[in-house]
Amino acid sequence: MQEKRIERVAEQLRSELAELIENELADPRLGAVTVTSVRLSPDGKQARVNVSPSVQTGGKSEEQSHRRDEEILRTLDHARGFLRHELASRLPLRHIPDLKFSIDHGPQHAQRIQTLLERIKNRAPAAALLLASAILGRQALLGAEMLRYENSTSAMGSVYTIAAYGEDRAQLSAGVGAALQEARRLDDLLSNYKPESELSEINREASRRPVKVSVELFELLEKCQQYSRLSEGAFDWTVGPLMRIWGFYRGTGHVPEPAKIQEALENVGYRHIHLDPGSRTVSFDKPGVELDPGGIGKGYAVDKMADVLRDAGIHSALISAAGSSIYAIGAPPGEKGWHIRIRDPKSDEITAAEVDLKDQSLSTSGTYEKFFQADGKIYSHIMDPRTGYPAQGMLSVSVITPKTIDSEAWTKPFFVNGAAWTKAHAPEGFRIFLCEDNGKPCYWIP
Repeated sequence: MQEKRIERVAEQLRSELAELIENELADPRLGAVTVTSVRLSPDGKQARVNVSPSVQTGGKSEEQSHRRDEEILRTLDHARGFLRHELASRLPLRHIPDLKFSIDHGPQHAQRIQTLLERIKNRAPAAALLLASAILGRQALLGAEMLRYENSTSAMGSVYTIAAYGEDRAQLSAGVGAALQEARRLDDLLSNYKPESELSEINREASRRPVKVSVELFELLEKCQQYSRLSEGAFDWTVGPLMRIWGFYRGTGHVPEPAKIQEALENVGYRHIHLDPGSRTVSFDKPGVELDPGGIGKGYAVDKMADVLRDAGIHSALISAAGSSIYAIGAPPGEKGWHIRIRDPKSDEITAAEVDLKDQSLSTSGTYEKFFQADGKIYSHIMDPRTGYPAQGMLSVSVITPKTIDSEAWTKPFFVNGAAWTKAHAPEGFRIFLCEDNGKPCYWIP
């Protein structure tokens, strides 16, 4: 199984298991149990499922906690057959992996330390200082070796994965969990599939009335308008009608009739979007216009997740959104950066380039992500919103920038406008890796 597929299947398993354990296993011995992560073996036959019992704030001894953990593992082990049967009915997998459960003590450990330190406050100052020093000193000793922690979630149609290093597992677990929650929060803000999201309200109402939006969304809208102007319209998140008639939304790719393309183009164009900073509203100048976050949402989310990790005191982490938008915080222990492979657009087995990222982002757009073939010609999902047709002449573009929102947004204009335009208009400080559809080797700019 390929690495990306393993990550995607692991997240599907985690999500489904979390729902099954919460809603289908009506066993009082479990209590509240969270599925924190799933690690899938390379052959897909084994899945290590980490679960975390609800944190107990009162009075359980270490022995009682240990007995509770054993009871949880026994209960889950007895339910393995049922869980695998349910997973087989829910997931389109040829083989459901064997499930091995283990306890993730990160959240409970953090609570225990906090409880101990709170108790110290009620003791004599000298004794309190000695006991606090002993606890924290033990923590420092146990945490001398850097730990690796990984987890993932699904949001905005993509799997977001975080790998982080640190000395304190509880801190890693809490920080990564908060960052993944940030991705889910942004899904509620930016999803064009959730009727209750702010973006969906804009798509429903902005052609009839000005829609007042949050400060966060208004600033993102302003940023997108700027990308559209600087790219001469090659970046345009009103491209949804074109994506729909070409069949890229539902995976039913086909070449539409020219009249259909022209009809869709009537509703495409960033100039149909009108922003009023004074009232913080957005409006469309005609019905049929809609916003599609597909070209910007992942990069924006990854940057926000990085902010959450830094606020949590995590200084070494790699955030990946579907493998196409990546941000590196710091570097892994003993390394100069996070080592990233850029695949050859014609074969995932071939490496086109390798980079070491440190406090940088890398985003890639390629024809291999979504495409179909018709009459001997390949059509990819990367659309030129000005012509109504998929862009031609490029196979993939990778961009390295300080911010992921920039690297993701600019891959599309560089792809659509071509190499000559890219060389003339690339913003200062960008590194760009182009793979043109001309049989020549891929190359960097600059």
